[in-house]
Amino acid sequence: MKKIALLGSTGSIGTQTLEIVREQKDIQVTALAAGSNHVLLERQIREFRPRLAVLWEEKAAKELQASVRDLDVTILFGMEGLLAIAVMPEAEILVTAIVGMLGIRPTVAAIEAGKTIALANKETLVTAGHIIMPLAKEHHVPILPVDSEHSAIFQSLHGEKGNSIHKILLTASGGPFRGKKRQDLSQVQVEDALRHPNWSMGKKITIDSATMVNKGLEVIEAKWLFNVKLEQIQVVVHPESVIHSMVEYEDGAVIAQLGTPDMRLPIQYALYYPKRRILSGKRLDFFQLASLTFEEPDLDTFHGLALAFEAMKRGGNIPTVYNAANEKAVALFLESKISFLDIAELIQSCMEQCTFIEQPSVAQILETEAEVYDLIESRW
Repeated sequence: MKKIALLGSTGSIGTQTLEIVREQKDIQVTALAAGSNHVLLERQIREFRPRLAVLWEEKAAKELQASVRDLDVTILFGMEGLLAIAVMPEAEILVTAIVGMLGIRPTVAAIEAGKTIALANKETLVTAGHIIMPLAKEHHVPILPVDSEHSAIFQSLHGEKGNSIHKILLTASGGPFRGKKRQDLSQVQVEDALRHPNWSMGKKITIDSATMVNKGLEVIEAKWLFNVKLEQIQVVVHPESVIHSMVEYEDGAVIAQLGTPDMRLPIQYALYYPKRRILSGKRLDFFQLASLTFEEPDLDTFHGLALAFEAMKRGGNIPTVYNAANEKAVALFLESKISFLDIAELIQSCMEQCTFIEQPSVAQILETEAEVYDLIESRW
């Protein structure tokens, strides 16, 4: 019986993780954490019976505590609660699917406690990869990627230990605006950007896919996860989302991972690694695949992707600026306060104006985030 703790249980990755728990029947959920959705979290508590549950907001936590007083579960809130989950002795695996830089401190605590990390929180490596990866190595803790693209790379590296990577080919669907030019995107509405052609995801990540900032974050994450140089990572637009990513070795051989666009596959692979389990759902039918197409990304139209490469080249806390500015910009776009094209412009403006720190600590990463937020709020 595997024992997991889950941060971000009410989000897209969290609910799909619990679908796997429900289907496989040999995983015990020791703890659950969410933001403010106490109604859904209560349902999850009653079904999966964790010992500990956490909500970020104190008011929501108090409401939850009152509604589950008939159950043997401890309710906490805020960062104190997330850290309690990260180090609880019962859990073997911490699934970190929480959104934003809130995931950094619990991930650090879990690594120091010797937990396996199933990582779905991009921000942890984007902003603190220089801290997380050496710490995981020091504590002999595996970081198992949950993102479909990084899981695909991870799977394509199997059995190739000692063989040099020439290039990582990170695939991108292109989102709902593939093939469009800047002038086509000037009047984009929120509902247009939320119509992803292939994947069912939360609002924030769906907007990130539309701007291709999501791919930029994945580029930075891949650099840390797989210990490659930035110039060894190439983004390939692949609209069918059948090939989830590829690895090209120094002899020219390319190994790819293919599958239907189903996030449960990489989640389950991380939970049971290195074993594979039967998973319900559709399978690839190669006789029905009309074609697989590949395109070069348009870095002028999707300038947010180009800015990710620039942020990683500059290093230090600039990837944190990139990430934090995007988070704030997407929130403003979802509230219809800025235009779609303003997202990348806001990111670039913050990258140009924020104070540079070469080797930021966790505290300085969080200070950088606050600086970015203040900068944007002063403008908007």
